[in-house]
Amino acid sequence: MSDTENTRKAPKKSYWAGLQAEYKKIIWPDRETVIKQTGAVIAVSVALGLIIAALDTAIVFGLHFLV
Repeated sequence: MSDTENTRKAPKKSYWAGLQAEYKKIIWPDRETVIKQTGAVIAVSVALGLIIAALDTAIVFGLHFLV
């Protein structure tokens, strides 16, 4: 118990000063990295959309065949 009684809280900075300090720590990616990652996200999204559309079409066709 004595450990918690002797600890002092860190002084609180203003919200904006803390936000500015954290903003300075950000390491922004270069343009080439952003372009590559954006392309990968778009490609995976399109591929997943096509897979889902194909599965949906197959399920609907199978249900119509059964009914």
